[in-house]
Amino acid sequence: MRRWFFLGAACAAAAALGTAGGAQAQDVKIGFILPMTGQQQSTGRQEAAAAKLYMAQHGDTVAGKKVVLIVKDDGAVPDNTKRIAQDLIVNDKVTFLAGFGVTPAALAVAPLASEGKTPEIVTAAGTSIITEKSPYIARTSFTLAQSTVPMADWAAQNGIKKVVSMVSDYAPGADAEKSFKDEFTKKGGQVLDSIRFPLANPDFAPFLQRAADQKPDAIFVFVPSGQGGIFVKQFVERGLDKAGIKIIGPGDVTDDDLLNGMGDAVVGTITAHFYSADHDSPTNKAFVAAFKAANNGMRPNFMAVSAYDGMHLIYEALNKAGKTDGDSLIAAAKGMAWESPRGPVSIDPDTRDIVQNVYIRKVEKKNGELYNVEFATFPNIKDPVKAAVAK
Repeated sequence: MRRWFFLGAACAAAAALGTAGGAQAQDVKIGFILPMTGQQQSTGRQEAAAAKLYMAQHGDTVAGKKVVLIVKDDGAVPDNTKRIAQDLIVNDKVTFLAGFGVTPAALAVAPLASEGKTPEIVTAAGTSIITEKSPYIARTSFTLAQSTVPMADWAAQNGIKKVVSMVSDYAPGADAEKSFKDEFTKKGGQVLDSIRFPLANPDFAPFLQRAADQKPDAIFVFVPSGQGGIFVKQFVERGLDKAGIKIIGPGDVTDDDLLNGMGDAVVGTITAHFYSADHDSPTNKAFVAAFKAANNGMRPNFMAVSAYDGMHLIYEALNKAGKTDGDSLIAAAKGMAWESPRGPVSIDPDTRDIVQNVYIRKVEKKNGELYNVEFATFPNIKDPVKAAVAK
């Protein structure tokens, strides 16, 4: 209780000080909390690069205020995330918190966002419930169900009848497993087994063997960004590709950041996702070219575009609100729509979640590189979990 009182008092004091000193003169500070080290460091590297690119392209002044980007490493450890967020609110007096590489990190900060009335812009974590945990949370990344439900629809319509589900054992994995299974079985498919493995440092081999023994048409897999390459390597080592078993799932498993390192064995893998570096639009081609030029040729992935759009939401909310208090900024974010490198997007005014196209993609080799090549589109997808509850 003392800690919460201290945080509330400090935030109130900061607000009072800002008023006394002339709020118009204050910097707008954005505290990006990202896993720059550890197993999810690919997410941190991509998101930090995208946020910096957005500022380089759009300047560091918005609505007459100077924008300051503060990047902090939490290693995807929720206790670290919470401590860092509290320090950013109380000592740095940030206007926005952003990032959050994994769901537990985003959830750890939700009470602080509410207490400090500080908008929390989630640019990575994908569990449906996140935006329900604080009225100050908005999301520019995705929810897993946005990809898994279209994936289930496509699989059921394209000759895949029997599937083994394999997911990381934490909230997003449970989300992915349930939303895929519910839709796939509703369309006549059969889930032979539901396998979960540890989130940290998993050895997929024994789980893959268990799946192979059941002779499915495909393995539906969800692993967080950064683990897909290990999964595919062990899938091939166990000979599942030669047994005719397909890999399907959301796009994390064929992450653009790691795809070229997976080798040709991944060619033909089908995923559903909201972004591919190969997305064919002028906006995306310009984004990919600029991102590569600014980052020694690194290819942007879905985390990069989520952070890039997070920065767009922040800039436009500042322009629209004309104020820097949390209530005005989150109100400005609701219903906002724009053309992203991923395609048309908007923020659902009811849930503060992103609405976006989801694409069915197939890994192909183009000009000597591996890409997720889009071949079908599910347009304007809201989070299916929240949509089902609303009905």
